[in-house]
Amino acid sequence: MTIEPLGDAALVVTFEGDLQADVLSIVSSWKRALVEAQLPGVVDVVPAYVSITVFYDPLRVVGLKAGVSPYVILKQKIAAVPVPFPSAQGATERDGEKRCGRCVDIPVSYGADAGMDLPEVAAHTGLTEVEVIARHSGAEYRVQAIGFAPGFPYLSGLPSELAIPRRATPRAKVPAGSVGIGGVQTGVYPIGTPGGWQIIGRTDLKLFDATRSEPSWLRVGDRVRFRAVAPQPGALEMTSNEVVDEVAIERRVGKKNVDAAARAFRVVQAGMWTTVQDLGRVGQRAAGVPLSGAMDAFAARVANLLVGNAENAAVLELTLLGPEIEFLSDGWIALTGAEFAGCEAWRPVAVRTGQRLKFGPATKGCRGFLAFAGGIGVMPVLGSRSTYSRAGLGGWQGRALQVGDILPIGVAFREVADRWSIDSRIMPNYGAAPTVRVVLGAQAAEFGDAWLKSVFNVTPLSDRMGMRLAGAALARTLDSDLLSSAVAPGTVQVPPDGQPIVLLADAQTIGGYPQLAHVIGVDLPLLAQLRPGDSVRFRVVSIEEAQERWLAREQTLAMLREGLSQKIR
Repeated sequence: MTIEPLGDAALVVTFEGDLQADVLSIVSSWKRALVEAQLPGVVDVVPAYVSITVFYDPLRVVGLKAGVSPYVILKQKIAAVPVPFPSAQGATERDGEKRCGRCVDIPVSYGADAGMDLPEVAAHTGLTEVEVIARHSGAEYRVQAIGFAPGFPYLSGLPSELAIPRRATPRAKVPAGSVGIGGVQTGVYPIGTPGGWQIIGRTDLKLFDATRSEPSWLRVGDRVRFRAVAPQPGALEMTSNEVVDEVAIERRVGKKNVDAAARAFRVVQAGMWTTVQDLGRVGQRAAGVPLSGAMDAFAARVANLLVGNAENAAVLELTLLGPEIEFLSDGWIALTGAEFAGCEAWRPVAVRTGQRLKFGPATKGCRGFLAFAGGIGVMPVLGSRSTYSRAGLGGWQGRALQVGDILPIGVAFREVADRWSIDSRIMPNYGAAPTVRVVLGAQAAEFGDAWLKSVFNVTPLSDRMGMRLAGAALARTLDSDLLSSAVAPGTVQVPPDGQPIVLLADAQTIGGYPQLAHVIGVDLPLLAQLRPGDSVRFRVVSIEEAQERWLAREQTLAMLREGLSQKIR
């Protein structure tokens, strides 16, 4: 067993072994033990094949103590957790969480438009398309992890003759229900998302639904069989004994408009991409649900502090071209992050009923964050008000704002004093060509160090899921496929085409590309403000320095909170 860092806010526990049931049992036992141990600062535990990734808040591990490494402290505590190592049979009988042994049948339409890469897979393997279908549908698979996208199952058991490398350049969008092969793994895309697996078919079964009490239909340990069928019109629903919980009610309530006389605002123009965000959907990674949340969490937190909100209150995230909104009640707002012409930033501003505010294009940076005193009153979904549009989760109807939307504003419990602003020295050093600090990733040694001397440009294909960079192609010294493992916002992956992708707020939870590095948490806001065509360099720092910067930022915010207590009562 080894324990290594994954960036500056997670660590990976890896077990030696292959993909047999005994390793799955060990991983499952460790996950259960770590959850039950309730170690201080741990916010999520994600199993994947032969590893478990523990996500944590460095501040909650140690408090504001300079010179103490949260990573070292947590590593020692994890190593000391007593964990039983049951046999595979014992785990099957006792593990009520996994309920191993359940077999799920998934009907698949292979080939044609549903399986556009089937001819390529056949050519690579030397089999006919019919033989590929027969072998793929004739095997039994095991769910080793749920990740990448909500409900996405990573399945072991692929016949060795069907193994094929991922696509050199990932597709910008793979349709929901697509069945694919990536290396020695197979799986199903429950939602439309970028992806690099070879697509051989499609199913109409709904593998993820946030309105179920257990959103992901499949669980780690389940057995899966694919059944070849002719294409069927419409979508099939999986039969289930699940009881729809309060999330379904919350989503319906959240879709209702509010009375114009209530505290609210109306969208006159929507802007380029305006969404409701908070600080993210913590604790859902094991179901494949991304963290999401504000791309520049620092700016969102400060915006909320300026109007007397809790730092996790829902705000608007504005992208490049801001919206025009009409206020249906008096209140206070604060804008942070990117600069917009004619809009005061980094200070509270009073607004009146009937007043309109038009943002227009950003003059500096990419994303602004607009907080309303009282917060945006949308209902939480899976514990967060953040919008994850790929799955239609959270925010306002799970999507970007549209003309005519009326969003509620919560009740403000604190009074804001006017005509003051915060010290500009606490703001991040936003720029169009930053050097961001990184800690090395698991496969960094396979790429040498030339990338540290390179300049990479942000491409137009970048979005909230990942920032695609263009520059000198990075060559890996090994060509072996990797087992998929946890990733996080800030992870720098390198697909086969050698062009890095920096994962961002809506990043998948598990990935299979080599991990070059991880952008440290305090520098993620710098990436959030980059536009297509901007450039970025990387500089390596130690995990200790990364966490010192993290704690220093929290000290800055603590002093800001204290100072604002004199302005907001």
